[in-house]
Amino acid sequence: MISNTFATSKQPLTRAQNNEIMKKNYLIILILFILIALAGILVPSEAIFAADEALIAADIAWMLTATALVLLMTPGLSFFYGGMMDKKSVISTMLQSFIAMGVISVLWVIAGFSLSFGDSIGGPGSGIVGNPLTFFMFRGVGGSPDPALSPTIPLALFALFQLKFAIITPALITGSFAGRIRFSGYLVFISLFSLLIYAPLAHMTWHPNGLLRNWGVLDFAGGTVVHMSAGFAALAGALFLGKRKDAGHHRPARVTYVLLGTGMLWFGWFGFNAGSALAANAQAVLAFLNTNTASAAAMLAWVFFDGAMGRKPSAMGASIGAVVGLVAITPAAGFVDVGASILIGVLAAIISNVAISMKSKTNIDDTLDVFPAHGMGGITGMILTAVFAKEVGLIHGETHTLLYHLLALVIVGAFTFGGSWLLYKLTDMLVPMRVTEDQEAIGLDLSQHDETMYSDASYEILRDK
Repeated sequence: MISNTFATSKQPLTRAQNNEIMKKNYLIILILFILIALAGILVPSEAIFAADEALIAADIAWMLTATALVLLMTPGLSFFYGGMMDKKSVISTMLQSFIAMGVISVLWVIAGFSLSFGDSIGGPGSGIVGNPLTFFMFRGVGGSPDPALSPTIPLALFALFQLKFAIITPALITGSFAGRIRFSGYLVFISLFSLLIYAPLAHMTWHPNGLLRNWGVLDFAGGTVVHMSAGFAALAGALFLGKRKDAGHHRPARVTYVLLGTGMLWFGWFGFNAGSALAANAQAVLAFLNTNTASAAAMLAWVFFDGAMGRKPSAMGASIGAVVGLVAITPAAGFVDVGASILIGVLAAIISNVAISMKSKTNIDDTLDVFPAHGMGGITGMILTAVFAKEVGLIHGETHTLLYHLLALVIVGAFTFGGSWLLYKLTDMLVPMRVTEDQEAIGLDLSQHDETMYSDASYEILRDK
Protein backbone atom coordinates (compact mmCIF):
# COMPACT_ATOMS: atom_id res chain seq x y z
CA MET A 1 0.00 0.00 0.00
CA ILE A 2 1.22 3.51 -0.78
CA SER A 3 2.49 5.19 2.34
CA ASN A 4 0.00 7.07 4.48
CA THR A 5 2.09 6.89 7.65
CA PHE A 6 1.69 10.47 8.77
CA ALA A 7 -1.67 11.20 7.11
CA THR A 8 -3.76 10.00 10.05
CA SER A 9 -1.85 12.06 12.58
CA LYS A 10 -3.79 14.94 14.15
CA GLN A 11 -0.63 17.05 14.26
CA PRO A 12 0.31 19.20 11.23
CA LEU A 13 2.93 17.52 9.09
CA THR A 14 6.40 18.97 9.07
CA ARG A 15 8.29 19.56 5.84
CA ALA A 16 10.49 16.56 6.62
CA GLN A 17 7.47 14.31 7.13
CA ASN A 18 5.92 15.47 3.86
CA ASN A 19 9.19 14.76 2.08
CA GLU A 20 9.33 11.30 3.62
CA ILE A 21 5.79 10.53 2.42
CA MET A 22 6.70 11.76 -1.06
CA LYS A 23 9.85 9.63 -1.24
CA LYS A 24 8.06 6.44 -0.17
CA ASN A 25 5.13 7.01 -2.50
CA TYR A 26 7.26 7.67 -5.55
CA LEU A 27 9.59 4.77 -4.77
CA ILE A 28 6.62 2.39 -4.82
CA ILE A 29 5.32 3.93 -8.06
CA LEU A 30 8.79 3.70 -9.65
CA ILE A 31 9.16 0.03 -8.73
CA LEU A 32 5.72 -0.77 -10.17
CA PHE A 33 6.52 1.13 -13.35
CA ILE A 34 9.83 -0.71 -13.81
CA LEU A 35 8.04 -4.06 -13.38
CA ILE A 36 5.50 -3.01 -16.03
CA ALA A 37 8.31 -2.00 -18.38
CA LEU A 38 9.99 -5.37 -17.94
CA ALA A 39 6.71 -7.20 -18.51
CA GLY A 40 6.33 -5.39 -21.81
CA ILE A 41 9.21 -7.24 -23.42
CA LEU A 42 7.79 -10.61 -22.38
CA VAL A 43 4.48 -10.23 -24.23
CA PRO A 44 4.73 -11.05 -27.94
CA SER A 45 3.43 -8.23 -30.15
CA GLU A 46 1.90 -10.35 -32.93
CA ALA A 47 1.32 -7.06 -34.79
CA ILE A 48 1.83 -6.95 -38.56
CA PHE A 49 2.71 -3.72 -40.35
CA ALA A 50 2.37 -4.49 -44.05
CA ALA A 51 0.35 -3.43 -47.08
CA ASP A 52 -3.33 -4.35 -47.09
CA GLU A 53 -5.80 -3.87 -49.93
CA ALA A 54 -8.50 -2.64 -47.55
CA LEU A 55 -6.43 0.35 -46.42
CA ILE A 56 -7.24 3.72 -48.00
CA ALA A 57 -4.32 6.14 -48.16
CA ALA A 58 -6.43 9.29 -47.93
CA ASP A 59 -8.15 8.03 -44.78
CA ILE A 60 -4.81 7.13 -43.21
CA ALA A 61 -3.36 10.57 -44.01
CA TRP A 62 -6.36 12.36 -42.53
CA MET A 63 -6.47 10.21 -39.40
CA LEU A 64 -2.75 10.69 -38.76
CA THR A 65 -3.38 14.44 -38.93
CA ALA A 66 -6.51 14.25 -36.78
CA THR A 67 -4.70 12.19 -34.15
CA ALA A 68 -1.97 14.82 -33.87
CA LEU A 69 -4.58 17.59 -33.68
CA VAL A 70 -6.40 15.90 -30.80
CA LEU A 71 -3.17 15.49 -28.85
CA LEU A 72 -2.58 19.25 -29.17
CA MET A 73 -5.81 19.82 -27.25
CA THR A 74 -4.30 18.63 -23.96
CA PRO A 75 -1.46 21.20 -23.94
CA GLY A 76 -4.12 23.69 -25.03
CA LEU A 77 -6.21 22.72 -22.03
CA SER A 78 -3.20 23.22 -19.78
CA PHE A 79 -2.90 26.84 -20.92
CA PHE A 80 -6.67 27.32 -20.71
CA TYR A 81 -6.78 26.11 -17.10
CA GLY A 82 -3.39 27.45 -16.08
CA GLY A 83 -4.23 30.99 -17.08
CA MET A 84 -7.36 30.91 -14.92
CA MET A 85 -5.48 29.96 -11.75
CA ASP A 86 -3.75 32.28 -9.33
CA LYS A 87 0.01 32.59 -9.64
CA LYS A 88 0.67 30.13 -6.80
CA SER A 89 -0.66 27.12 -8.71
CA VAL A 90 -0.30 27.80 -12.44
CA ILE A 91 2.55 25.37 -13.08
CA SER A 92 0.90 22.60 -11.06
CA THR A 93 -2.39 23.03 -12.89
CA MET A 94 -0.67 22.92 -16.27
CA LEU A 95 1.44 19.92 -15.33
CA GLN A 96 -1.65 17.95 -14.32
CA SER A 97 -2.75 18.08 -17.96
CA PHE A 98 0.71 17.36 -19.36
CA ILE A 99 1.37 14.38 -17.09
CA ALA A 100 -1.87 12.75 -18.29
CA MET A 101 -0.23 12.35 -21.69
CA GLY A 102 2.34 10.09 -20.05
CA VAL A 103 0.18 8.18 -17.57
CA ILE A 104 -2.75 7.43 -19.86
CA SER A 105 -0.56 6.59 -22.87
CA VAL A 106 1.17 3.79 -20.96
CA LEU A 107 -2.07 2.52 -19.39
CA TRP A 108 -3.72 2.52 -22.82
CA VAL A 109 -1.09 0.17 -24.20
CA ILE A 110 -1.27 -2.14 -21.19
CA ALA A 111 -5.03 -2.52 -20.80
CA GLY A 112 -6.93 0.70 -21.55
CA PHE A 113 -7.48 -0.02 -25.24
CA SER A 114 -8.56 -3.57 -24.47
CA LEU A 115 -11.06 -2.44 -21.84
CA SER A 116 -12.46 0.17 -24.23
CA PHE A 117 -12.50 -1.74 -27.53
CA GLY A 118 -11.68 -5.36 -26.73
CA ASP A 119 -14.11 -8.26 -27.02
CA SER A 120 -17.26 -7.40 -25.09
CA ILE A 121 -17.94 -8.72 -21.64
CA GLY A 122 -21.72 -8.91 -21.84
CA GLY A 123 -24.29 -10.49 -24.09
CA PRO A 124 -25.03 -9.59 -27.70
CA GLY A 125 -25.83 -5.90 -27.99
CA SER A 126 -25.21 -5.30 -24.29
CA GLY A 127 -21.45 -4.94 -23.93
CA ILE A 128 -20.36 -3.16 -20.74
CA VAL A 129 -16.57 -3.34 -20.94
CA GLY A 130 -13.93 -4.99 -23.07
CA ASN A 131 -11.87 -8.05 -22.18
CA PRO A 132 -8.54 -6.70 -20.84
CA LEU A 133 -6.67 -9.57 -22.54
CA THR A 134 -7.94 -8.87 -26.06
CA PHE A 135 -5.25 -6.31 -26.90
CA PHE A 136 -3.10 -6.67 -23.74
CA MET A 137 0.16 -4.74 -24.26
CA PHE A 138 -1.16 -3.90 -27.76
CA ARG A 139 -0.92 -7.53 -28.81
CA GLY A 140 -2.16 -7.75 -32.38
CA VAL A 141 -2.56 -3.97 -32.72
CA GLY A 142 -0.69 -3.27 -35.93
CA GLY A 143 -0.95 -2.00 -39.48
CA SER A 144 -3.87 -4.14 -40.57
CA PRO A 145 -7.46 -2.83 -40.55
CA ASP A 146 -10.15 -4.18 -38.27
CA PRO A 147 -13.48 -4.79 -40.04
CA ALA A 148 -15.54 -3.65 -37.04
CA LEU A 149 -13.42 -0.82 -35.62
CA SER A 150 -11.25 0.56 -38.42
CA PRO A 151 -12.20 -0.84 -41.84
CA THR A 152 -10.00 1.50 -43.93
CA ILE A 153 -7.19 2.46 -41.52
CA PRO A 154 -4.72 0.42 -39.46
CA LEU A 155 -6.01 -0.74 -36.08
CA ALA A 156 -2.92 0.84 -34.50
CA LEU A 157 -3.91 4.24 -35.90
CA PHE A 158 -7.47 3.82 -34.60
CA ALA A 159 -6.04 2.93 -31.18
CA LEU A 160 -3.79 6.00 -31.20
CA PHE A 161 -6.67 8.26 -32.19
CA GLN A 162 -8.85 6.93 -29.40
CA LEU A 163 -5.95 7.28 -26.96
CA LYS A 164 -6.03 11.07 -27.33
CA PHE A 165 -9.65 11.10 -26.10
CA ALA A 166 -8.66 8.97 -23.12
CA ILE A 167 -5.85 11.42 -22.32
CA ILE A 168 -7.85 14.63 -22.28
CA THR A 169 -10.78 13.26 -20.25
CA PRO A 170 -9.02 13.05 -16.85
CA ALA A 171 -7.16 16.25 -17.68
CA LEU A 172 -10.52 18.02 -17.96
CA ILE A 173 -11.40 16.96 -14.42
CA THR A 174 -8.39 18.77 -12.93
CA GLY A 175 -10.02 22.18 -13.10
CA SER A 176 -12.51 21.22 -10.39
CA PHE A 177 -9.96 20.54 -7.65
CA ALA A 178 -7.20 22.87 -8.85
CA GLY A 179 -5.23 24.47 -6.06
CA ARG A 180 -5.67 21.75 -3.44
CA ILE A 181 -4.83 18.27 -4.73
CA ARG A 182 -1.66 16.34 -3.91
CA PHE A 183 0.18 15.42 -7.10
CA SER A 184 0.82 11.79 -6.16
CA GLY A 185 -2.84 11.35 -5.25
CA TYR A 186 -3.81 12.82 -8.62
CA LEU A 187 -1.64 10.27 -10.45
CA VAL A 188 -3.34 7.39 -8.64
CA PHE A 189 -6.83 8.77 -9.25
CA ILE A 190 -6.50 9.35 -13.00
CA SER A 191 -5.08 5.84 -13.41
CA LEU A 192 -8.11 4.33 -11.69
CA PHE A 193 -10.55 6.65 -13.46
CA SER A 194 -9.17 5.81 -16.89
CA LEU A 195 -9.48 2.06 -16.39
CA LEU A 196 -12.66 1.84 -14.32
CA ILE A 197 -14.81 4.77 -15.49
CA TYR A 198 -13.64 5.99 -18.90
CA ALA A 199 -13.02 2.58 -20.49
CA PRO A 200 -16.48 1.11 -19.72
CA LEU A 201 -18.17 4.29 -20.97
CA ALA A 202 -16.15 4.21 -24.19
CA HIS A 203 -17.02 0.56 -24.70
CA MET A 204 -20.73 1.00 -24.05
CA THR A 205 -20.93 4.03 -26.34
CA TRP A 206 -18.57 3.30 -29.24
CA HIS A 207 -17.94 -0.43 -29.44
CA PRO A 208 -20.20 -2.17 -32.01
CA ASN A 209 -21.54 -4.39 -29.24
CA GLY A 210 -21.78 -1.59 -26.67
CA LEU A 211 -24.95 -1.29 -24.62
CA LEU A 212 -25.62 2.41 -25.23
CA ARG A 213 -24.70 2.20 -28.89
CA ASN A 214 -27.18 -0.59 -29.43
CA TRP A 215 -29.86 1.42 -27.68
CA GLY A 216 -29.38 4.01 -30.39
CA VAL A 217 -27.55 6.56 -28.24
CA LEU A 218 -25.66 8.96 -30.54
CA ASP A 219 -22.29 10.33 -29.47
CA PHE A 220 -20.30 11.30 -32.52
CA ALA A 221 -17.09 12.39 -30.80
CA GLY A 222 -17.36 12.23 -27.02
CA GLY A 223 -20.06 14.44 -25.55
CA THR A 224 -21.06 11.57 -23.27
CA VAL A 225 -17.82 9.61 -22.99
CA VAL A 226 -15.52 12.61 -22.52
CA HIS A 227 -17.34 15.75 -21.42
CA MET A 228 -20.24 14.43 -19.38
CA SER A 229 -18.03 11.91 -17.63
CA ALA A 230 -15.41 14.56 -16.86
CA GLY A 231 -18.10 16.95 -15.67
CA PHE A 232 -19.71 14.53 -13.23
CA ALA A 233 -16.30 13.31 -12.00
CA ALA A 234 -15.31 16.95 -11.50
CA LEU A 235 -18.41 17.63 -9.45
CA ALA A 236 -17.67 14.59 -7.28
CA GLY A 237 -14.09 15.76 -6.84
CA ALA A 238 -15.06 19.28 -5.84
CA LEU A 239 -17.46 17.92 -3.23
CA PHE A 240 -15.09 15.26 -1.94
CA LEU A 241 -12.05 17.53 -1.53
CA GLY A 242 -14.03 20.44 -0.13
CA LYS A 243 -13.48 24.16 -0.51
CA ARG A 244 -10.18 25.94 -0.80
CA LYS A 245 -9.28 28.22 2.08
CA ASP A 246 -9.30 31.23 -0.26
CA ALA A 247 -12.14 30.03 -2.49
CA GLY A 248 -13.55 32.80 -4.65
CA HIS A 249 -10.74 35.26 -3.96
CA HIS A 250 -8.05 34.37 -6.49
CA ARG A 251 -7.49 36.35 -9.67
CA PRO A 252 -6.50 34.69 -12.96
CA ALA A 253 -2.75 34.71 -13.41
CA ARG A 254 -2.65 35.08 -17.19
CA VAL A 255 -5.76 35.83 -19.24
CA THR A 256 -3.47 35.68 -22.27
CA TYR A 257 -2.82 32.01 -21.44
CA VAL A 258 -6.58 31.43 -21.49
CA LEU A 259 -6.81 32.98 -24.96
CA LEU A 260 -3.88 30.92 -26.20
CA GLY A 261 -5.37 27.75 -24.74
CA THR A 262 -8.72 28.49 -26.35
CA GLY A 263 -7.09 28.89 -29.75
CA MET A 264 -5.22 25.60 -29.36
CA LEU A 265 -8.37 23.81 -28.22
CA TRP A 266 -10.43 25.21 -31.11
CA PHE A 267 -7.75 24.19 -33.60
CA GLY A 268 -7.33 20.71 -32.13
CA TRP A 269 -11.09 20.18 -31.89
CA PHE A 270 -11.28 19.91 -35.68
CA GLY A 271 -9.37 16.65 -35.32
CA PHE A 272 -11.46 15.66 -32.31
CA ASN A 273 -14.79 15.96 -34.15
CA ALA A 274 -14.01 15.67 -37.85
CA GLY A 275 -11.57 12.84 -37.14
CA SER A 276 -14.37 10.86 -35.52
CA ALA A 277 -15.71 10.14 -39.00
CA LEU A 278 -12.64 7.84 -39.20
CA ALA A 279 -12.31 8.68 -42.89
CA ALA A 280 -11.64 11.55 -45.28
CA ASN A 281 -15.26 11.85 -46.37
CA ALA A 282 -18.29 14.14 -46.45
CA GLN A 283 -19.25 13.37 -42.87
CA ALA A 284 -15.84 14.59 -41.72
CA VAL A 285 -16.43 17.85 -43.59
CA LEU A 286 -19.88 18.22 -41.98
CA ALA A 287 -18.39 17.67 -38.53
CA PHE A 288 -15.64 20.19 -39.29
CA LEU A 289 -18.22 22.77 -40.41
CA ASN A 290 -20.48 22.24 -37.40
CA THR A 291 -17.55 22.39 -34.98
CA ASN A 292 -16.44 25.82 -36.15
CA THR A 293 -19.98 27.19 -36.43
CA ALA A 294 -21.18 26.07 -33.00
CA SER A 295 -18.07 27.42 -31.29
CA ALA A 296 -18.40 30.78 -33.02
CA ALA A 297 -22.09 31.01 -32.14
CA ALA A 298 -21.47 30.08 -28.50
CA MET A 299 -18.68 32.61 -28.12
CA LEU A 300 -20.91 35.40 -29.41
CA ALA A 301 -23.89 34.26 -27.36
CA TRP A 302 -21.77 34.25 -24.19
CA VAL A 303 -20.47 37.77 -24.81
CA PHE A 304 -23.94 39.12 -25.70
CA PHE A 305 -25.54 37.40 -22.69
CA ASP A 306 -22.91 38.90 -20.38
CA GLY A 307 -23.68 42.31 -21.82
CA ALA A 308 -27.42 41.81 -21.38
CA MET A 309 -26.77 40.93 -17.72
CA GLY A 310 -24.80 44.15 -17.21
CA ARG A 311 -21.35 42.56 -17.37
CA LYS A 312 -18.64 43.93 -19.64
CA PRO A 313 -17.56 41.76 -22.59
CA SER A 314 -14.39 39.95 -21.55
CA ALA A 315 -11.65 37.81 -23.04
CA MET A 316 -12.34 35.23 -20.35
CA GLY A 317 -16.03 35.09 -21.22
CA ALA A 318 -15.39 34.83 -24.95
CA SER A 319 -12.93 32.00 -24.35
CA ILE A 320 -15.23 30.03 -22.07
CA GLY A 321 -18.12 30.53 -24.47
CA ALA A 322 -16.12 29.22 -27.42
CA VAL A 323 -15.08 26.11 -25.49
CA VAL A 324 -18.65 25.46 -24.29
CA GLY A 325 -19.77 25.57 -27.93
CA LEU A 326 -17.10 23.04 -28.85
CA VAL A 327 -18.23 20.78 -26.02
CA ALA A 328 -21.90 20.97 -26.92
CA ILE A 329 -21.47 20.22 -30.63
CA THR A 330 -19.21 17.24 -29.99
CA PRO A 331 -21.92 14.54 -29.70
CA ALA A 332 -23.87 16.04 -32.62
CA ALA A 333 -21.09 17.10 -35.01
CA GLY A 334 -21.66 14.47 -37.69
CA PHE A 335 -25.39 14.06 -37.17
CA VAL A 336 -26.95 17.55 -37.55
CA ASP A 337 -27.18 20.30 -40.14
CA VAL A 338 -25.18 23.49 -39.81
CA GLY A 339 -28.27 25.51 -38.86
CA ALA A 340 -28.82 23.30 -35.84
CA SER A 341 -25.18 23.77 -34.83
CA ILE A 342 -25.79 27.52 -34.40
CA LEU A 343 -28.74 26.92 -32.08
CA ILE A 344 -26.84 24.24 -30.16
CA GLY A 345 -23.98 26.67 -29.58
CA VAL A 346 -26.26 29.51 -28.49
CA LEU A 347 -28.33 27.40 -26.09
CA ALA A 348 -25.29 25.72 -24.57
CA ALA A 349 -23.59 29.08 -23.94
CA ILE A 350 -26.61 30.56 -22.19
CA ILE A 351 -27.26 27.42 -20.12
CA SER A 352 -23.63 27.14 -19.01
CA ASN A 353 -23.42 30.86 -18.26
CA VAL A 354 -26.48 30.62 -16.02
CA ALA A 355 -25.13 27.42 -14.43
CA ILE A 356 -21.86 29.14 -13.51
CA SER A 357 -23.79 32.03 -11.94
CA MET A 358 -25.93 29.59 -9.96
CA LYS A 359 -22.90 27.59 -8.83
CA SER A 360 -21.24 30.74 -7.51
CA LYS A 361 -24.12 31.08 -5.02
CA THR A 362 -23.53 27.62 -3.56
CA ASN A 363 -20.80 26.16 -1.34
CA ILE A 364 -19.49 23.96 -4.15
CA ASP A 365 -15.89 24.89 -4.95
CA ASP A 366 -15.50 23.72 -8.53
CA THR A 367 -12.44 25.90 -9.01
CA LEU A 368 -12.58 26.42 -12.78
CA ASP A 369 -16.27 25.60 -13.32
CA VAL A 370 -15.73 22.23 -14.96
CA PHE A 371 -19.22 20.92 -14.29
CA PRO A 372 -21.13 24.06 -15.33
CA ALA A 373 -19.06 24.33 -18.52
CA HIS A 374 -18.06 20.83 -19.63
CA GLY A 375 -20.69 18.87 -17.73
CA MET A 376 -23.65 21.08 -18.61
CA GLY A 377 -22.29 21.65 -22.11
CA GLY A 378 -22.07 17.90 -22.65
CA ILE A 379 -25.56 17.33 -21.24
CA THR A 380 -27.01 20.07 -23.42
CA GLY A 381 -25.29 18.71 -26.50
CA MET A 382 -26.40 15.17 -25.79
CA ILE A 383 -30.07 16.14 -25.43
CA LEU A 384 -30.04 18.44 -28.47
CA THR A 385 -28.39 15.73 -30.56
CA ALA A 386 -31.49 13.64 -29.97
CA VAL A 387 -33.63 16.60 -30.99
CA PHE A 388 -31.88 17.61 -34.22
CA ALA A 389 -30.19 14.42 -35.50
CA LYS A 390 -30.99 13.69 -39.10
CA GLU A 391 -33.81 11.18 -39.61
CA VAL A 392 -33.94 10.02 -35.95
CA GLY A 393 -34.26 13.36 -34.14
CA LEU A 394 -37.33 14.69 -32.36
CA ILE A 395 -37.86 17.33 -35.08
CA HIS A 396 -38.41 14.43 -37.49
CA GLY A 397 -41.15 13.00 -35.30
CA GLU A 398 -38.98 10.33 -33.67
CA THR A 399 -39.06 9.96 -29.89
CA HIS A 400 -37.02 6.76 -29.50
CA THR A 401 -33.63 8.50 -29.65
CA LEU A 402 -34.58 11.25 -27.19
CA LEU A 403 -35.98 8.80 -24.64
CA TYR A 404 -32.88 6.64 -24.73
CA HIS A 405 -30.65 9.70 -24.52
CA LEU A 406 -32.47 10.79 -21.38
CA LEU A 407 -32.11 7.29 -19.92
CA ALA A 408 -28.42 7.24 -20.84
CA LEU A 409 -27.99 10.65 -19.20
CA VAL A 410 -29.26 9.25 -15.89
CA ILE A 411 -27.14 6.10 -16.15
CA VAL A 412 -23.94 7.89 -17.18
CA GLY A 413 -24.41 10.59 -14.54
CA ALA A 414 -24.99 8.10 -11.74
CA PHE A 415 -22.21 5.77 -12.85
CA THR A 416 -19.64 8.52 -13.33
CA PHE A 417 -20.48 10.56 -10.23
CA GLY A 418 -20.87 7.57 -7.94
CA GLY A 419 -17.95 5.66 -9.39
CA SER A 420 -15.66 8.68 -9.21
CA TRP A 421 -16.66 9.35 -5.60
CA LEU A 422 -15.67 5.79 -4.69
CA LEU A 423 -12.37 6.20 -6.53
CA TYR A 424 -11.63 9.42 -4.64
CA LYS A 425 -12.30 7.54 -1.40
CA LEU A 426 -10.10 4.63 -2.46
CA THR A 427 -7.30 6.92 -3.58
CA ASP A 428 -7.46 8.88 -0.34
CA MET A 429 -7.05 5.63 1.57
CA LEU A 430 -3.87 4.90 -0.39
CA VAL A 431 -2.37 8.39 -0.43
CA PRO A 432 -3.77 11.64 0.99
CA MET A 433 -5.46 13.49 -1.88
CA ARG A 434 -5.62 16.94 -0.37
CA VAL A 435 -2.54 18.96 0.46
CA THR A 436 -2.03 20.41 3.94
CA GLU A 437 -3.19 23.92 4.80
CA ASP A 438 0.41 25.18 4.72
CA GLN A 439 1.00 23.63 1.30
CA GLU A 440 -2.20 25.15 -0.02
CA ALA A 441 -1.27 28.55 1.39
CA ILE A 442 2.09 28.74 -0.38
CA GLY A 443 0.63 27.21 -3.54
CA LEU A 444 0.96 23.89 -5.30
CA ASP A 445 3.72 25.09 -7.62
CA LEU A 446 6.09 25.39 -4.71
CA SER A 447 4.74 22.76 -2.32
CA GLN A 448 4.33 19.99 -4.93
CA HIS A 449 6.97 20.81 -7.55
CA ASP A 450 9.44 23.31 -6.07
CA GLU A 451 8.79 25.64 -9.00
CA THR A 452 7.11 29.03 -9.18
CA MET A 453 6.10 31.91 -11.45
CA TYR A 454 7.22 34.40 -8.79
CA SER A 455 10.42 36.42 -8.86
CA ASP A 456 13.51 34.99 -7.19
CA ALA A 457 13.03 37.13 -4.07
CA SER A 458 9.38 36.15 -3.65
CA TYR A 459 10.33 32.53 -4.27
CA GLU A 460 12.78 32.50 -1.38
CA ILE A 461 10.27 34.15 0.96
CA LEU A 462 7.57 31.60 0.14
CA ARG A 463 9.95 28.65 0.32
CA ASP A 464 11.07 29.61 3.81
CA LYS A 465 7.48 29.57 5.14
